Amino acid sequence: MRRRLLTGVLGGALVMAVSAGCGIPDRTEVQIEQRGPAAETNWSLGRGNEPPTREASGSDADAFVRNFLAAAAGEPDRAYERVKRFIATPERGGLQVKQGSEVALSVVRLTENPLIEPDVDSMKVTISVQQVGLLRANGMLVPPLATESTYEFRLVNAGPAGEDDAGFYVSNPPNLLLLSDDALRRYYEAEPIYFWNSDRTRLVPDQRYLSSAVPAERRVSEVVRWLTAGPSEWLRVGVSGLPDRTEMINNATGSDGRWEVNLDMPGADEMRLEQLGTQLALSLPELDGTLEIKILNQSRKVVDLGERRRLNSLYRIDVNARRYCVYDGAIHALTVSGEPAGAVPVAPEANRDIVSAALRRADEDVLAAVVVAGEDGRQRLAVGRGRGVVESLDTGSTAYTEMGRPVWIRSDGSRPAGLVVADGRLHRFDDRAATRQVQLGLPGQVTAVAAALDGHRVALVVDGALYVAAINWSGGLPTLGPARRLVSSLTDVTAVDWWAENRLLVAGSVGRPAIYDVSVDGALETPLREDTGTQVNHLAAYPTTPALSPLAGSFMYEANGVAYSNPVERINRDQVQDVTPPAAGLRPGNPTAPVFLY
Repeated sequence: MRRRLLTGVLGGALVMAVSAGCGIPDRTEVQIEQRGPAAETNWSLGRGNEPPTREASGSDADAFVRNFLAAAAGEPDRAYERVKRFIATPERGGLQVKQGSEVALSVVRLTENPLIEPDVDSMKVTISVQQVGLLRANGMLVPPLATESTYEFRLVNAGPAGEDDAGFYVSNPPNLLLLSDDALRRYYEAEPIYFWNSDRTRLVPDQRYLSSAVPAERRVSEVVRWLTAGPSEWLRVGVSGLPDRTEMINNATGSDGRWEVNLDMPGADEMRLEQLGTQLALSLPELDGTLEIKILNQSRKVVDLGERRRLNSLYRIDVNARRYCVYDGAIHALTVSGEPAGAVPVAPEANRDIVSAALRRADEDVLAAVVVAGEDGRQRLAVGRGRGVVESLDTGSTAYTEMGRPVWIRSDGSRPAGLVVADGRLHRFDDRAATRQVQLGLPGQVTAVAAALDGHRVALVVDGALYVAAINWSGGLPTLGPARRLVSSLTDVTAVDWWAENRLLVAGSVGRPAIYDVSVDGALETPLREDTGTQVNHLAAYPTTPALSPLAGSFMYEANGVAYSNPVERINRDQVQDVTPPAAGLRPGNPTAPVFLY
């Protein structure tokens, strides 16, 4: 069975080194740049991978430690068996063995290389870690339970004295199953599955991890079990699970383009079965042919998987996206790397005093939400809608000291809505620019917000930390559920945007300002810009989706009042369209607040 490979590259698989455009002048290091993500392809470096055996590292102690942190990878019912093979025989009984659904792996990120110190008859190992999450047997990564920042154990020689190439065993092992984030990337596949939103009009992705050692014929059964188990806890407020007590009867069966799933599903009427067929078709994108759904051994629905996917496109997105920026207080078209420039979507009469903007297509219309600066130095939100061009903007009555970049939330309703950060608080706004504070239940200052394409998930930056939350549209207005904090190598996070279904573009610090690709649960991350020179305060991404576009995976950002695009390239004034040259003796300004229209 195959997984579709779409635009972009696998996270961590390909790297493009760029030496042109060294960034902000106070730094001169070569910048490392990666292209955009694949449209939710897996992160695995290979399928069918089994973690290395104890003997694989030979006499290399560092390699042995890293292999030990991968030993638990694979099918949950064999995790303890694989780990015990690394442990000295007399101590294997000390590991508390759990069975079935109770098996869980503590995913950790090494913050330093393992410290290995020779001792009299062994070696002392200290690993410093960041607790990332708990990987459950159902493929769900939940927030971590462990709090340890270091673990210590010993390595003893596996052979007789003087035989140094027999490898090692672990002595005094941690009393839990550890899995490094590197092993998670290598031996699992990040798989999106889909749940209907609260009013059952749109599918919303959730993320699971499947061992790449699971045989192809069992993958259908695993996905069905994930769906019956329900969505991730943080997503529950915005989506609907299958009916209570839904269970799979035996494993899914089939081959050669015909599969069969047998369920016990209370209330399985025609509508429920139709929607389940769509969920399965989208959650099993590598599967072709037909899938028969049985309820208590009775055939109830036959789904043409490819046709169902064709008729249920997840995202309506303009593949002819265009770039824009703010220059001299107005929105202007941008050209980068020879791309065609778009027409300015805001009429000249309304296109002034602008600080930042959110632009979005809604069928034939364009939505514009802009932050405008008043003569009093305070900022207000202005919103407009027009067929191709927004002729006028409605300005909100509330003024703020400082506002962040607004974002539109995609919805099926006729009245669009969005979110904006103002004076350290999150606010929602409507199509008349009226704002109302959103209660998050989190202490601290909100500094950035980004909305996913599905319209039911947001990412937030609060006091320099990264969060995700689900949106509930009950009553026609967006409200946010409990936020989940993500664990990342990045500290002092300053900006975020979505650039794939389950992937975030995040700016923060790793001892120096950087931009990372971070999975929606924080577990998998890839550096995209390892040194931006100074703090990034604005990010804009064109998300990668199955609707292919030349801009898929592109992003732009602003740092220290200077705009950049990827690959590393400063956006100069000559790339800004339709601007008046500055008067003699005056230096031209810089393009700021870059944004995509799609």
